[in-house]
Amino acid sequence: MKKTLLALVLLFCFSVNAQTVAVQSFATGFSSAVAIVHPPNDSRLFVVQQAGLIRILNSNGTVNATPFLNLSSIITSGGERGLLGLAFHPNYASNGLFFVNYTNTSGNTVIVKYNVSANPDVASTSGTILMTISQPYSNHNGGSIVFGPDGYLYIGMGDGGSGGDPGNRAQNINENLGKMLRIDVDSASPYGIPASNPYIGVAGNDEIWAIGVRNPWKFSFNRLNGDLWIADVGQNAVEEIDKVASPLPNTGLNFGWKCYEGTVVYNNSGCPAFSSMVAPIAEYTHASSAARCSITGGYFYTGTTYPNFANKYFFADYCSGEIGYVDNSGTITWALDTPSIITTFGEDVNGELYISNGSTISRVIDSSLSNSEFENNSISVYPNPAKNQITIESASNIALKTINIYDISGKLLLSENNLNVSNKSINTSNLTSGLYIIVTEDLSGNQLKSKVIIE
Repeated sequence: MKKTLLALVLLFCFSVNAQTVAVQSFATGFSSAVAIVHPPNDSRLFVVQQAGLIRILNSNGTVNATPFLNLSSIITSGGERGLLGLAFHPNYASNGLFFVNYTNTSGNTVIVKYNVSANPDVASTSGTILMTISQPYSNHNGGSIVFGPDGYLYIGMGDGGSGGDPGNRAQNINENLGKMLRIDVDSASPYGIPASNPYIGVAGNDEIWAIGVRNPWKFSFNRLNGDLWIADVGQNAVEEIDKVASPLPNTGLNFGWKCYEGTVVYNNSGCPAFSSMVAPIAEYTHASSAARCSITGGYFYTGTTYPNFANKYFFADYCSGEIGYVDNSGTITWALDTPSIITTFGEDVNGELYISNGSTISRVIDSSLSNSEFENNSISVYPNPAKNQITIESASNIALKTINIYDISGKLLLSENNLNVSNKSINTSNLTSGLYIIVTEDLSGNQLKSKVIIE
């Protein structure tokens, strides 16, 4: 498809509440990316590929040629199986520990501890298995593993698969399936149980922190206040988003499945009353759009680049490719309809958001920048879609000195210096679709910052 240049317009985005949610390609060349994770206080992103590779994506958009870790020979990949999760220890900078969630060759979920090697871009290949959880079916394996604000490792486990939780595992406190597990990776070997876990000393598995989830494929913590956000994939009708405010309770929460699918009764025979369940903060039905079918959880925005994103939890529907957000009232706004599936979100060290369609990592951006900073009567910028170029002109015929083009993160992509011409056309055929900033200066020192969007 031929690219076009437009001023202040972007395909596959639309304005909501004085903002325009858009995505901008950041890096390509991945295969079935299912998680994007960063170590504490580290600007690198680690991209988990379902077939078994973890690859390093640097802050300038380059990808290391050598994988950080290759587990392809010991996992089963395909469908909802594979290398699914990655979590760096809160003290990773000093102890080099990280943890992965994968499906082994027997089809079971395995949580394993690894170390980084002397080379910070390469992991040691020998790991220590913490736990193995039998999987009766190939779907609903969960995936995300995340360290919480309490320093414990949280593990999201699906209900075991098939459809409708035929083994009633999600409500069975003697099963680790259909649960949010919580373990202490520091207090014992291979792991300890947090003293505040709800089933210690009573009936129920000690590792369980909460019950009643169907497939919490993606969950995350607000990095600033510790709130937990869970996107639980629904059965036939309802996709739900659960929020647990910090400080996290230790009372044995029940998110309701399979008694309830969201707030709708699914099979509540012998179940507690709905009032005893954790009700979702938001939900949407498949009937609301023929294309919607499966939620992909994301993050509560805590970055600073896009103030309009503040106080919003971003998520997507895997099937429709739509990105939505939930505000503090629990209202869902569908903010962007992309042309592809969305397999995962990511968050960098600064709280800025990323998504992937499996092969490309893109930034989530607000393209509704203030127009006041782009006004200048001395220099003008004209997109020319037919020729894939941008023309910059000095309205007063003062010669242009420099033209620089940046992506939204501030990375310099193209520079023309010592021009000494009153107008200049820049070829943009090598730029991918997205929002770009052009900073131009003429010989008299007049500057213009302009935004141009390439479709």
